[in-house]
Amino acid sequence: MDQPKQPLAGKVAIVTGASRGGGRGIAVELGAAGAIVYVTGRSTRSAPAPGYGKFLEAATLASMPGTIEDTAEEVTAAGGHGIPIKCDHSNAAEVRALFARVEEDQGRVDVLVNNAWGGHETFTAAALSAPFWEQPIEHWGSMFDRGVRNHVLACQVAAPIFVRQNDGLIVTTTFWDRGHYLKGNLFYDLAKAAMNRVAFAVAEELRPHGVASIALSPGWMRTELVLAGHQAEESTWRDRPALARTESPRYLGRGVVALASDPEVIKKSGSIQTVGALALEYGFTDIDGRVVPPFELG
Repeated sequence: MDQPKQPLAGKVAIVTGASRGGGRGIAVELGAAGAIVYVTGRSTRSAPAPGYGKFLEAATLASMPGTIEDTAEEVTAAGGHGIPIKCDHSNAAEVRALFARVEEDQGRVDVLVNNAWGGHETFTAAALSAPFWEQPIEHWGSMFDRGVRNHVLACQVAAPIFVRQNDGLIVTTTFWDRGHYLKGNLFYDLAKAAMNRVAFAVAEELRPHGVASIALSPGWMRTELVLAGHQAEESTWRDRPALARTESPRYLGRGVVALASDPEVIKKSGSIQTVGALALEYGFTDIDGRVVPPFELG
């Protein structure tokens, strides 16, 4: 039996941190699957997100690419309905207002994707492989206070809605490679491990209410920032041998769609999944037709 072209038609999704990168890829693929997608983040056309000065200087960029309006338009163009809402996901009042609006507008929330991440505020290429004692302690604020905390807060606010519905899916984007240590950035490694544990703990508490919570790890994504760092574009990345192992952000998005379309997704609740493994299980590919295997550190 053929799968429906829009398996998520009419479903309501919230994708946090969706101005660019993985969040943008997820939002667009949810749109292609027919979903109503609330695209949230701090970057708007009228006001770029603050806090990225050091990163932009190191990356020789004038501004961070992407806005919530850009992504929302892509969602609609893909076949869904994109709705941009400015939200600082470290601000509890703004997060509560976001979920209240979505519930008032749509009457429900089917999918929450936790993707908002402040790590780039303090992350620099120079510190990519430095030992932990040479890393700035400011990473804690960007990666935990404006990273892990963002996810916990969104889960807290979303949980009562999901419990009332007795249904729902939370996907937390993360990094995971079989427990291996990401040498060179203790703070990043620790933050992602904490996110994995958050997804597991939330699953434990929400499973009796029919709500699934899953951590999802992509490989090395060709985000706008990765392409800029290699002086490439999506149309020219194949000319850069260093990018051979990369995958598009929409590959991650297709993984989210596969999970959200699975009527038995609750069986995966509490687990850490990799996009490459889901591609083999559910039969999807990246935008160039490749099945990119799960990323491994070594």
